[in-house]
Amino acid sequence: MSYSFHCRNPIRHPLKREPVTLYPSEPVGLLSLEVLMSYVKPAELVERMLDAGASKMQLSARDTVVRAFMGAALLTMGAAFAVTVSTQTGQPLLGAMLFPVGFVILYLFGYDLLTGVFTLGPLAVIARRPGATVPAMFRNWGLVLLGNAGGAVLVAVLMALYFTYSFSSEPSAVGQAISEIGHGRTVGYAEHGAAGMLTLFVRGVLCNWLVSTGVVLAMASDSITGKVLGMWLPIMLFFYMGFEHSVVNMFLFPSGLLLGADFTLWDYLVWNEFPTLLGNLVGGLLFVGLPLYLSHGRTRPRAAGSSARLSVRDAPAAAFVASAPAELELSTDVDDAERAPQPAGV
Repeated sequence: MSYSFHCRNPIRHPLKREPVTLYPSEPVGLLSLEVLMSYVKPAELVERMLDAGASKMQLSARDTVVRAFMGAALLTMGAAFAVTVSTQTGQPLLGAMLFPVGFVILYLFGYDLLTGVFTLGPLAVIARRPGATVPAMFRNWGLVLLGNAGGAVLVAVLMALYFTYSFSSEPSAVGQAISEIGHGRTVGYAEHGAAGMLTLFVRGVLCNWLVSTGVVLAMASDSITGKVLGMWLPIMLFFYMGFEHSVVNMFLFPSGLLLGADFTLWDYLVWNEFPTLLGNLVGGLLFVGLPLYLSHGRTRPRAAGSSARLSVRDAPAAAFVASAPAELELSTDVDDAERAPQPAGV
């Protein structure tokens, strides 16, 4: 299979000094399509993750709280939208497919969620990035938690007013659905005792495994299209599977309480929010952040006696050359003409 592109600028191969020029309507292979897109290789992706984790710890308290507040507000409006779609159409999958709207918007704006900093912050500390310390990490977590809670509760109040005509009537069908979610995900877990608590924790782990994957994939592209696609898929999956997201729950459960659901604030904190926070931390760090950092950021050298050693920086270039189509006529060696000394006077 081949594709044709109109390229205004030449594309530079990582191992050659001269650019490889693709002329209009010249067929190029799938790997060249990857070059034309803005995909970020895993080694560079890890560097971006470390930079992001460290930079968030350097923000002022005001900036951190504002970004977290707006991030949670946008995310939870997306959650309200998804529940509305699911309730009115009777199609939960459709609601899950549309839920990532809020997530995508908030990350394109550069806002923050606690689930994201759970993954990025510890990596910056482990890598000993300047300014990334354990106290700075906990400060960042606390401020993001404060901002996320404020944004989510504000949307909960506004939506409760919307669903009840400012508390002058019974909740609408969507409001009743949100109330039932709050009841089922607190009292429902409590009815199973320790098994319910373990299930809640596991759902929190699985949630941030997927959510943090979306956060990281947003950094794996430099194009808007690539970022949106990278975020959309894992977020859609987590929502449809019913996993537990600590920030989304900061909206759903206060909404349920305002709408008259049959559970208490204590039920919400003990039988949902606290275990979900712990599960989100474990899922994001253990299954997203650390595997990428250890396998692409701190790679082990090949065994002694190996005939060839490949550094992390060289890996993308070598993969490019190994799979390059014949039309591009690329080589891992510099041309002999470039190596040979030039005669005097030339």
